[in-house]
Amino acid sequence: MTLNDDKPRVILQEYKVTHNVPSAETIFDEEFNIDTFKKRFRAVVVRYNNLEMEIDLIGIHPFIANTFRRIMLSDVPTMAIDQVIIANNTSILRDEVLAHRIGLIPLKADPRLFEFRPDGVTEENEQNTLAFELKIKCTSNAGTQKDSTLPEDIYKNSNVYSKHIKWLPIGSQESMYKEKDVGPVHNDILINKLRPGQEIDLKMIAVKGVGKDHAKFSPVATVLYRILPDIRLTREVSGEQAQRLQQCFAPGVIELRSNGPSPEQRVAYVKSARYDTCSRNVFRYDDLKDAVIMSRIKDHFIFNIESTGALAPDVIFIEAIKILKQKATALLEALENK
Repeated sequence: MTLNDDKPRVILQEYKVTHNVPSAETIFDEEFNIDTFKKRFRAVVVRYNNLEMEIDLIGIHPFIANTFRRIMLSDVPTMAIDQVIIANNTSILRDEVLAHRIGLIPLKADPRLFEFRPDGVTEENEQNTLAFELKIKCTSNAGTQKDSTLPEDIYKNSNVYSKHIKWLPIGSQESMYKEKDVGPVHNDILINKLRPGQEIDLKMIAVKGVGKDHAKFSPVATVLYRILPDIRLTREVSGEQAQRLQQCFAPGVIELRSNGPSPEQRVAYVKSARYDTCSRNVFRYDDLKDAVIMSRIKDHFIFNIESTGALAPDVIFIEAIKILKQKATALLEALENK
C-alpha cells in the first residue's frame, strides 16, 4: 500500500525509519515564504481546561515547534518567592531546605500586572513585589480523644500547609488585589510537619522572574510536543489476528467491529492513531507485519501544555508568541544597525 498524499512523513519500518518524498515541495525544503506559511499553518485546540491544554500546530518546521517549547519553559515570566527571611525555625527542616520548599510553591499572582525588579534594587514597592508571612506553632490538643494516635487529633498545627501563608499588602496593593488572587495556587501543599514546641516565623518576598534564571519561575509544570502518528491498515484483519493486532497498540488505537455473531467475524479498524506510542510491536508477528503502515506526519505537532496555575495554558502559549516576536524584532534591528 502506498500513501497517496503529499504530507511529509516518517515511515516506521521494523528496524529503521524512512522518509517519503512528496511530489511537491514542502515546508522542509522550500524557501520560506510568509504567504505560503499563512496558508499552511493551522492551530487546533483539541483539549482544554484551567491547567492543561492540548493543541495541534500544523504546517510548521520542527525548529519553530521547539522554539515555542523552550520559550514557554524559560522565558514566560511568573511571580515566585525569591527571598525567605527567617525569624524563627525550630522545625526538623533546616533553614535552607525550608526556604527552597517555599520558593517552589506556585503563586496565582498574574505576572503581567507586575514589573521586573531591577538588578541591585532591594527596596520593596507595590509594582514589583509581593510580601507574605508564615507564623505557626504546634501545640498539644487537650480536647483530643484519649484512644486516638493520629497527629492531626492529638496536636494542633502538626502539618504546615500553603494555606497558612498570609499575604502582606504593600502600599495600595490591598485596593488593587485580593488575597485569593495573589496567594498560593493550591492550599493543600504540605510545607513541613511540626510537633509541640516547634514553630515557624518567617517573611517571604515574591518577585517577577523567568525560568532560565530558576525553575521556580517557570509557568509550566511540563510542556512537550510530539509528531502526530498515523496508522493505516493495508488489508482486512479479522478473528484471532484482529485481537492480536489490537494488543499491539496502545488502548483505543485499534478497535474491533463485529460483522456477525461469531468471534471470527470481528474485524479490526483504526479508531484513533493520535495517542499511539509507535512501539512497533506488530512486527513481532509475521502474519501481521504486512497489514499495517505506521508513519508520523513531520509537520504536524501535538503540544501538551500543563500550567502550574499562575497563568492559563492558552495565555502561556500566547505570551510565548509575543516573546518570540520580540526576539525576532530585536534580531532584525541588530542586523540593520550592524
